[in-house]
Amino acid sequence: MISTVLPTYNRAPLSFVKGEGSWLYEADGRRFLDLGAGIAVNTLGHANPELAQVLKDQADRLWHVSNLYKIPAQEQLADKLTELTFADTCFFTNSGTEAAELAIKMARKYWYEKSQPEKIEIITFAGCFHGRSSAAIAASGSEKMVKGFGPVLEGFVHLPFGEWDSVAEHVTDKTAAILIEPVQGEGGIRVVPDEALRLLRQIADEKGCLLIFDEVQCGVARTGKLFAHEYAGVTPDIMMIAKGIGGGFPLGAVLATEDAASGMTAGTHGSTYGGNPLGCAIGLKVLSIVSDPAFLAELNRKAGLFRQKLEQLVAAHPDIFEEVRGEGLMLGLKCKIGPADLVAKGYAQGVLTVPAADNVVRLLPALNISDEEIAEAVSRIDAAASAL
Repeated sequence: MISTVLPTYNRAPLSFVKGEGSWLYEADGRRFLDLGAGIAVNTLGHANPELAQVLKDQADRLWHVSNLYKIPAQEQLADKLTELTFADTCFFTNSGTEAAELAIKMARKYWYEKSQPEKIEIITFAGCFHGRSSAAIAASGSEKMVKGFGPVLEGFVHLPFGEWDSVAEHVTDKTAAILIEPVQGEGGIRVVPDEALRLLRQIADEKGCLLIFDEVQCGVARTGKLFAHEYAGVTPDIMMIAKGIGGGFPLGAVLATEDAASGMTAGTHGSTYGGNPLGCAIGLKVLSIVSDPAFLAELNRKAGLFRQKLEQLVAAHPDIFEEVRGEGLMLGLKCKIGPADLVAKGYAQGVLTVPAADNVVRLLPALNISDEEIAEAVSRIDAAASAL
């Protein structure tokens, strides 16, 4: 008999009832060091007192109003995001999937309004993950994502990851945009080289198409800069964010230049919950903390420490690990075994990690994890590897 919760997840036999910082507490009293952070969501850890206070204060005033009205907190968050990024305008969503939907719509509507309705194709790359809606799975194109859900939305061109020099030859008169994650998360913590992002920007400019960055997982300080594309010194026309911006509260956004967003006029898109007062109040607090240069400097120091210890771990277990990948506190352990095996052994050691493609175990801790917790994390992963 089917469970009352639709069984679309292979859930671990764990039930957490309390969180505090980088720790989660099971119903039976066991304590786990959380290196998944809700898959890069709990930016500042569990039950962060500053975020909790903002939530309580806002909840006492106003939870939700429709986007039929002006929402001051939404405008403040949009002002802050545009101040800190390339963008001129923002639309707020509840998730990364919704942000992907709008980014795709925005790119196609842009060319329609430019009297070039034939420009509907969007180039994506193997291993990408942009969500699980109909458009997002079509963007991925992998059999795992689309099998059984046809007919698949047309208009996506899938290219190999890493063959950057060949991208230009695939841009045609039908190409509306190039869509890429600066660091693939689900794809196995694969970092797109800075020179590749610069090349994609050049191709988009020369060939006449838009460039979209998906920073749902790698954005909001996760890689040590506020947004991962900053390492390359280029900017997109459209960017999707979510996960970390809400610190655990459902919040996402699409950021865009004025030109790229020019086709999105009144009535072309909407959201019931997106950008409500509660979500935006929390998002403002998260952004004010993680955009502080001192916070980013400390994050990068801790990321260096974590990576150093992980490199030592890899050297100590050559039969288990191949390499360390990633940027900042978006790290991955490339394994010589199935990543699920290491994740499962981690449960017994009281450490939570997240599997990904390409035999990678993801390490996505809270950005304010302590030095002591980093040492404890590596010790527990070491014990899990030894158990294998």
